[in-house]
Amino acid sequence: MTTARNSTRSGVPITVCVRYPLRANGLAGGRIVLRAEPDWLVDIEPVRVSDDGTQHDFALTVDGSHRYFKPAWRHGERVRWAAGGNSLLLPRGRGVREVYPHFDADARCSECELKELADLNGRSHRYRAFYPAGYAENPLRRYPVLYMQDGQNLFFPGEAFGGNHWRVAETLRVLEAMNAIEPVIVVGIYPQAREHDYTRPGYEDYGRFVTEVLKPAVDAEYRTLTGPRHTAVMGSSLGGVVSLYLAWQYPDVFGMAACLSSTFGWRDDLRERIASEPRRKLRLYLDSGWPRDNYEATRDMHGVLARRGYRPGRDLHYLSFPEAVHDERHWAMRAHIPFQYFFGQGT
Repeated sequence: MTTARNSTRSGVPITVCVRYPLRANGLAGGRIVLRAEPDWLVDIEPVRVSDDGTQHDFALTVDGSHRYFKPAWRHGERVRWAAGGNSLLLPRGRGVREVYPHFDADARCSECELKELADLNGRSHRYRAFYPAGYAENPLRRYPVLYMQDGQNLFFPGEAFGGNHWRVAETLRVLEAMNAIEPVIVVGIYPQAREHDYTRPGYEDYGRFVTEVLKPAVDAEYRTLTGPRHTAVMGSSLGGVVSLYLAWQYPDVFGMAACLSSTFGWRDDLRERIASEPRRKLRLYLDSGWPRDNYEATRDMHGVLARRGYRPGRDLHYLSFPEAVHDERHWAMRAHIPFQYFFGQGT
């Protein structure tokens, strides 16, 4: 590691680790600096640079409630700011913040590619994979993954039921700009036969497809964080039922499950299993609207989970929404809540 001087102000110290492959992107002739509040025109130099030039460490301080900063590439008098919004520092957490900038505008539609895989019985399943801007330019980052049911309703109004989609890509981009979440890959799975795949006993074959075929394929193709701590599953209505089934059946694969307006108790035995089987290490999100949005079944499932030791605000988050309707428009309006619960940015 090489070192350089850097002056800091008093306040809460934070180490900012900027990870970017200068050489791989033809920018090795320059260096990474930071620009930050209060003077965005002053270069902040790194205190350490890795020998291969892929990591630049900066010593920043936070006076007061927050401080914004942004990486930049400097070569002589030329300066290129990182793409996207400014990064937010808060005076808490573990004192280290990792950032993975990209410098080229990325307008590609990653979720536009519809892919297909066969399950263990030869049945075909389609899926789309959304990944964040900068994915291709900065290969140093790995991402958590969210597997979502009813993929046809997630990304495009032309595919979605009633023309109302969940606006998943748009919501994630806004949350990233807010510094509210870490970037995440989303895999939207299209049901082959929805009532069969999402209920008992059909969800047993579907579960084997997701865990034994789809997830290994996604992990092989994309730069994913593969463990249960970084892998979530999510759905609404029957999609919420199968999401809870997947997490309960495969807790070593899925460490988080979000279940919106779920039809618990209709062709599933999850209540009985959760009440009697060993407790899984999971983080769970449950919600429903009211009335006529599986409110009673969701409250009952919340009670079962609470009696098994799941703790509100820790590993169980439950909300109910007055007058929310059982449709894609209302699920889209509150999808940001489990996104933040599972992938919220700590500092």
